[in-house]
Amino acid sequence: MSVHPASISLSALLIARRQQAHRVSFDITEGWMQGRTAFGGLLSALAVQAMRDVCGSDWPLRALQTNFVGPVGVGTVHVEVTLLRQGKHVRQIKAELRQTDAQGAEQVCGILLGVFGADRASQIDTRRPVQAAVATPAEAGTPLPFIPGLTPNFTQHLDLRLAEGAFPFTGSDSWLARLHVRLKDNDGVDPELMTIMLADAGPPPVLSRAKAMAAASSVSWALELRPVSEVDHNGWWRLDQDTIAYEDGYANDRAQLWTPDGQLAALGYQVVAVYA
Repeated sequence: MSVHPASISLSALLIARRQQAHRVSFDITEGWMQGRTAFGGLLSALAVQAMRDVCGSDWPLRALQTNFVGPVGVGTVHVEVTLLRQGKHVRQIKAELRQTDAQGAEQVCGILLGVFGADRASQIDTRRPVQAAVATPAEAGTPLPFIPGLTPNFTQHLDLRLAEGAFPFTGSDSWLARLHVRLKDNDGVDPELMTIMLADAGPPPVLSRAKAMAAASSVSWALELRPVSEVDHNGWWRLDQDTIAYEDGYANDRAQLWTPDGQLAALGYQVVAVYA
């Protein structure tokens, strides 16, 4: 496996975090970059960790809204946390990602809203969706490789195998992707943070329709979580992605993330700007 020399694992990044009152700081390394900004799934996971550090970790995350305002570069990123409301069953928290620019001014790079909800007793029967069958990881063929200077740096931290759809920039007629995915170094990583990371792990399916390399950037991301507590950390999760609409350089994507044992862990909706 090729590894960027400036790469550290997610668990090491979390261990090195620093908290001062309502602010939690993390040090982003080159190995987590995706073009000119850090991997969005990582930034969202770090923001949720900061929300938990400041406001408590007793309730599971139910929903996360992320607006990517500007790029987050290599270096220290601060997460400023504000408790908006604390109710009997629901806690709502805002987090701002901030980074100091070359002129020494602190800029807002992202705004996130997290909704944490305690379990409720209900007389209604449980409903759990069942995932459709696709090729297994062993049948899926060649893994998506990490190629320094070509594929995004953050992909070195992931195992990715394409089960259905097409690779980016191949001129395919597909609008979907079915991926098997797992985090390579996951020691001490909470399943909730892993869910956030892996839900954003795959490239937008619309890029497979491009015939040459092109950039894409997430504008907003809405994630709805189905809390899971026990997962096989070394097992393969599955990410099902669909581009449900595309026009004028913007794609509307929908995703479902499944645990290794087939539980629905998250539903995602994303607006992606495509430069192709």
